[in-house]
Amino acid sequence: MRTIHYKDIVQKVSVICQEANYDLGQDVVHAFKTAMKNEASEIGKDILGQLIENANIATTERVPMCQDTGVSVFIVELGQDCHIDGGNLNEAINEGVKKGYEEGYLRHSIVDHPITRKKSLGYNTPSIIHVEIVPGDQLIIHMSAKGGGSENMSTLKMLKPSDGLQGIKNFILETVRTAGPNACPPLVVGVGIGGNFEKCAYLAKKSLFRPIGVRSHLEEIAVLEAELMEEINKLGIGPQGMGGSTTALDVKIEIAPCHIAALPVAINLNCHASRHKEITL
Repeated sequence: MRTIHYKDIVQKVSVICQEANYDLGQDVVHAFKTAMKNEASEIGKDILGQLIENANIATTERVPMCQDTGVSVFIVELGQDCHIDGGNLNEAINEGVKKGYEEGYLRHSIVDHPITRKKSLGYNTPSIIHVEIVPGDQLIIHMSAKGGGSENMSTLKMLKPSDGLQGIKNFILETVRTAGPNACPPLVVGVGIGGNFEKCAYLAKKSLFRPIGVRSHLEEIAVLEAELMEEINKLGIGPQGMGGSTTALDVKIEIAPCHIAALPVAINLNCHASRHKEITL
């Protein structure tokens, strides 16, 4: 049994919360640069150039790349031979978020009550935390700073099995078309197919943690991701909704077994600032 100390988790989480907001991943920056070469619209090219410049300023000056520094979402791989000493894992993560966001001057965006809108007493906490028990003695923490605008345009639908693949495609394309400029394109489109009501939503979220350009390990799903990328970019929404051939930077799909009577599909849109970091303890 390997022991990991509570305070080590707090410190590491506080750091990646700031890094996620200051340092856009190289997968995203590379996607911007590739899109600039292929973008048909001059306005679209200009906007992509501004997004690259914005990312450079954030990194250089250690300031958030967007004023919406998001909800902190975590997918945690907890090794079954790993023991947390000195406190609770969820409490350690939330303390790390509070420390990182407060010390990093990142926006406090959480309300404790969704109806009364009473402000949270913990700085940008509680976080959204998913824990998966895995073999081994490591603790791997994946973090995303998920913005509100793109989250608001995300959707879930319980399709009928008879809707089939075309029904899935139609739903995805209609979701992106409806979102238009509101989700701050170019988007990363996360899709969960199968499971049940809550499982497909989790799969859609989890897919967004996969680096841009990394296709599904399932050949037929990888082909579907590429096909949807092409069809989404034909919608003409373009960077920041100003028109163009770059509406999506990537499409990522995760699937799971489901009931014979069901075909659940969830679409979790991410804005151009696809902020994700990870640490291994």
